[in-house]
Amino acid sequence: MPPSRPLRLSTALLTGALLLGGLTTAPAVASATAATAATTAVRVNQVGYLPDGPKRATVVTTATQALTWQLRNASGALVASGSTVPRGADAPSGQSVQVADFSSYRTTGSGYVLAVDGNSSAPFDIRADLYDALRSDSMAFFHHQRSGIAIDASLVGSAYARPAGHLGVAPNQGDTSVPCQATVCDYTQDVRGGWYDAGDHGKYVVNGGISTWLVVNSFERAKRAGRDAALGDSTLRVPERGNGMPDVLDEARWELDFLMRMQVPDGRPYAGMAFHKVHDAAWTGMPLRPDQDAQPRELHRPSTAATLNLAAAAAQCARVFRPYDSAYADRCLSAARRAWTAAQSHPALYAPDSDSTGGGAYGDTKVTDEFYWAAAELYATTGESAYRDAVTSSPWHTSADAFSPYGFGWADTAALGRLVLATVPNGLPASDLARIRASVTAAADGYLSRMAAQGYAVPVPADGYFWGSNGEVADDAVVMAVAGELTGDGRYRAGALEAMDYLLGRNALGQSYVTGHGETSSQNQHHRFWAHQLDAALPHPPAGSLAGGPDSALQDPVAQEKLTGCAPAACYIDDIGSYSTNEVAINWNAPLAWLAAYAAERTSTGGEPPTAACAVTYTVDNVWNTGFTATVTVRNTGPTAVDGWQLTWAYPGGQRVTSAWNATVTQSGTAVSARDAGWNRAIAPGATASFGIQGTHPGANPSPTAFTLNGSACT
Repeated sequence: MPPSRPLRLSTALLTGALLLGGLTTAPAVASATAATAATTAVRVNQVGYLPDGPKRATVVTTATQALTWQLRNASGALVASGSTVPRGADAPSGQSVQVADFSSYRTTGSGYVLAVDGNSSAPFDIRADLYDALRSDSMAFFHHQRSGIAIDASLVGSAYARPAGHLGVAPNQGDTSVPCQATVCDYTQDVRGGWYDAGDHGKYVVNGGISTWLVVNSFERAKRAGRDAALGDSTLRVPERGNGMPDVLDEARWELDFLMRMQVPDGRPYAGMAFHKVHDAAWTGMPLRPDQDAQPRELHRPSTAATLNLAAAAAQCARVFRPYDSAYADRCLSAARRAWTAAQSHPALYAPDSDSTGGGAYGDTKVTDEFYWAAAELYATTGESAYRDAVTSSPWHTSADAFSPYGFGWADTAALGRLVLATVPNGLPASDLARIRASVTAAADGYLSRMAAQGYAVPVPADGYFWGSNGEVADDAVVMAVAGELTGDGRYRAGALEAMDYLLGRNALGQSYVTGHGETSSQNQHHRFWAHQLDAALPHPPAGSLAGGPDSALQDPVAQEKLTGCAPAACYIDDIGSYSTNEVAINWNAPLAWLAAYAAERTSTGGEPPTAACAVTYTVDNVWNTGFTATVTVRNTGPTAVDGWQLTWAYPGGQRVTSAWNATVTQSGTAVSARDAGWNRAIAPGATASFGIQGTHPGANPSPTAFTLNGSACT
């Protein structure tokens, strides 16, 4: 595992925890054998392919010459054929492979099979609504992981229903009044709620922060593009459905409330900081439902990294929640400001790697990236100069390596600041915005290059199969998707979708790593109460749960026994004891949910909506001592019609919009968003749409310099 990816869990201590639970290695033999028996040499996305998306398969073969591939429908009829492209040795998988590309076939249907050299793939579909179920299931994961609330059978089914955990109801000692570790504090704190982090009962602010950010960012991106309906109210299986709030935000709020409860109260030492984590005093055995946990709970010392995660997530909350609940947005912004100020006062309060008894350490001694991310969110939300200065003075702002060799993750968050600044309207100079957006596309280009060099089209480096590698694949896909929306270049969308292919079966093992999705999918992920492999009365993990994935370091006893000598991309086993390859975690499911929503929304009308190509003219019609009026004209410079538009920009001079006509205009901080008025939603190629605004200014009235239409930059 590379140094930039610290271990989440203590291997030695978890080994002891597993032994306490009575785990044996016998089940590993059965699950490994079953997976081998089901694996075919023709590796495909076992769920299927979008009609307008890339459709490639990898074939394991020692043949050196091109082979014939045949695509047959559910009736067995031949519908397409062609020749594979030999790739030879694929270092990460240790296999010799060829690639079959059938992207030109777009006819929808179910039960397709790809045959090559006497081998047939798992059956798969080609359809526009391919990812609708995964969009729902991957988000439902977070509801299943909720702490402090009963999980109702009416929402999840009887197998997954359970009482609320950690509310102080016996045998729980609960999270409603949790003491600190010795010497940390002399009071207790109510830190109920939130999501259980992974397969254990711990709750960690640094992992909660990035996970919440991804969930909320998924909604913000969809809304910015005018395609957020599928993430709106009553779209998910959550108890809050029907309350007027988009369900994705309802789910995120469950964690945001917990994150804000982890903030040190005023009048206490380290006021405004965030406690790093809360979990049991010792590792619990397996299996164990959270309501049956009798362990004492402990708050761990505040850290700068946790505090900045709170600042970033709460600042994002203030911006995205404001149209739906302004009071809650105000609460989030207050927490974010307090956290930022506290982190500035305690810039080097690090969580130690040694703090791994009973829960993961999440140690991180480099927090300049968290400062950059939090400042970017606060600036995007408020437009205030103090946060802008913190952004522009950060060493990460001009650094070429804001996207680390492994993309981004809980310990590497500078890239999140870049994504915020690249996509949320702000007052940075046009040259700065162009450079920021170029850094996103450069990172995405790097992932595409890696994919092109590997037989299974994986965006991580050949040596990048570490703990949680599947989460990193999904994180990289997020970057590629954003690059596609910034540029309109279809290569990036194809890359993001092929990353999904990898997660769903086109990989070295022919294994879908997502429970319940694919012919041969993971079902025994490491988890304390989805533990069917240990207790037949307990369920397998619910559909939509992403396994951590191959980890070439073999950091658990089951992996060490069963996987010795594995090629890096094959160092995975679907066994509950293999926590280093087969655990679940919120920070892995969050990018999966982001990616599933991205893929699904583009198929909701049968294909990918055309990316907007546009030019904007901003004309000040009248200006007086405190106010102005202006006309904004949007021209469609692309070859296809725009059906539904949202134009965004940032005011550089503190202007505030007070009214508008021919569009619905809203403003948060410096960021302005204008949506079509319905009757003018369509803009034909070469045509224009215009609307007017009236506003106030503080004395100067400089015009905005950068505009984005439906997620794409305009000229």
